[in-house]
Amino acid sequence: MAAGLAALLDDIAALAKIAAASVDDIGAAAGRASTKAVGVVIDDTAVTPRYVHGFTADRELPMIKRIAAGSLRNKLLFILPAILLLSQFLPWLLTPILMVGGLYLSYEGAEKLYEYVTGHHKEQTARPAATQGKDHEKTMVSGAIRTDFILSAEIMVISLNEVADEPLLNRALILIVVALGITALVYGVVALIVKMDDIGLRLAERESSGSQRVGRLLVKGMPKVLAVLSVVGVVAMLWVGGHILLVGVDELGWHAPYDLVHHLEEAVAGSLGALSAFVTWLVNTLASAIVGLLVGAVVVAVMHLVPRRKKTADH
Repeated sequence: MAAGLAALLDDIAALAKIAAASVDDIGAAAGRASTKAVGVVIDDTAVTPRYVHGFTADRELPMIKRIAAGSLRNKLLFILPAILLLSQFLPWLLTPILMVGGLYLSYEGAEKLYEYVTGHHKEQTARPAATQGKDHEKTMVSGAIRTDFILSAEIMVISLNEVADEPLLNRALILIVVALGITALVYGVVALIVKMDDIGLRLAERESSGSQRVGRLLVKGMPKVLAVLSVVGVVAMLWVGGHILLVGVDELGWHAPYDLVHHLEEAVAGSLGALSAFVTWLVNTLASAIVGLLVGAVVVAVMHLVPRRKKTADH
């Protein structure tokens, strides 16, 4: 009996070691998958602060919390089951679905530029966000969650591509780890960014002259940082949207557009040595943003100019 108990304990210990090794493998795979999606994570971090810009300090963190909850819901309840099923049964559909998301991001970015250039919705944007009530806050949160859905989808699909050879259960667990980790990272950084001015106020109230200088610098500088991030967020939409479209058409068989980008990368970075990697990334990013802007502009024209002409013709 003692021998049987000892054998049973040995089996349990062996199973525990296997389980621990599996957890380690899932953690390592999740780390690799997350690394590949880092560019989109940066875009997500840059895009989100513009949705809470202009609201009172007491509303910023609740809004970020709601956006983060929506982001996690997007990833775990909608995107994860969908891409797992598609990767298992209809893997060829993932690229077209991503391209629809890229089209939407390109439209969103081009729409913001259109509003800036033409003064469209000027009456609304001229008023501070804090004075526009709970409906405006709800609208901004909903818009942030919609935009996050596209970025989250790309993050999850990129991550899935990195672990496509894993069994289905492992893929699911890895993507859950990626979803939790990236959501915490993105919205933790966003919360820190938007509350930095409050941190500055507290530092400015301390007795230390050094703390006061840093505090005043943060208070004066953060509105400008948030304004810059708002612009970066728009550019990021065009960049990511254009990149999704470039990669998508390449994977669907039309190689000429992305081949042209690769040729430009090689031509520019060929003799730059250590700077070649950065310049290559810059060329790719600029080309993606241009594609996003051009495609987005076409969609904006269809959505705004064509209905306006039709209305004029009816009159």
